[in-house]
Amino acid sequence: MGTLHANSPREAISRLENMIAMGGFNLPARAVRDQIASALDVIIQAQRLRDGSRKITHVTEVVGMEGDVIVMQDLVVFEYTGEDANGRVLGRHRTSGIRPHFYDKARYYGFDRELMAVIEQTP
Repeated sequence: MGTLHANSPREAISRLENMIAMGGFNLPARAVRDQIASALDVIIQAQRLRDGSRKITHVTEVVGMEGDVIVMQDLVVFEYTGEDANGRVLGRHRTSGIRPHFYDKARYYGFDRELMAVIEQTP
């Protein structure tokens, strides 16, 4: 588990690639991406919204590689619905309904019921 600053889950991958390059490792981009894709399961994006609050805006799964591209899929996203009378951001977390690729790993550790309860919420 770690933290890095980025504006989106896709940008987090780019920043991670850049940090590896800045470390002086002279590896092909494909090798770096392969390592990132195999090391990460999920990216959780927390964002400060315009009202100053912080919310989880994305839970994104890192699925693997397709060619030279790291494939990701959003499992949960924050959907902005408006503001209240005090200017606070309103919204809800919408699930994609997609069963994550790491489901078998979650089942092995006994988290399958909790995971599917979140994923199967009405989008």
